[in-house]
Amino acid sequence: MEKITSLSDKRREKQINYERIILKELTLTQLKAKAYECFGVYMHSGSIDYSAIEEGCIDYSIEAFLLGASYSRFGYYGEPQKSVSMRSSREEKELTDQLFDYMLIWGNHGDDFKNESVYYACEHLIHSWWSEGFEKGAKRLKLRLH
Repeated sequence: MEKITSLSDKRREKQINYERIILKELTLTQLKAKAYECFGVYMHSGSIDYSAIEEGCIDYSIEAFLLGASYSRFGYYGEPQKSVSMRSSREEKELTDQLFDYMLIWGNHGDDFKNESVYYACEHLIHSWWSEGFEKGAKRLKLRLH
């Protein structure tokens, strides 16, 4: 007797396999370096417990990378990266807001100016990893490695 699988199960399986393959392009040192680039200045000021937030930055960076890689198929078919970024802006903003909330929980923030700069740092981290994922995904599609 054969096992019956639905189309959604097949799609999910294909998505998981793609994510496994595309995540081989990332290293932990790259993720840590980008997190330090965006939030290292806060570590020296003492306003954020950097060791507590580094893991969260890595998690959200991976999500942004996968989001960019999943949208790279539009770039492969000729759509410019900027318009693809606008297409995924809702998901990107959601990731940015979630990372910012995570930062507010773990950081010691007092004034709105610090909060605004932390939000911009979160936005920069998410967008830079989205762009990186977009480029890696488009490269894999061009090389027919998908």
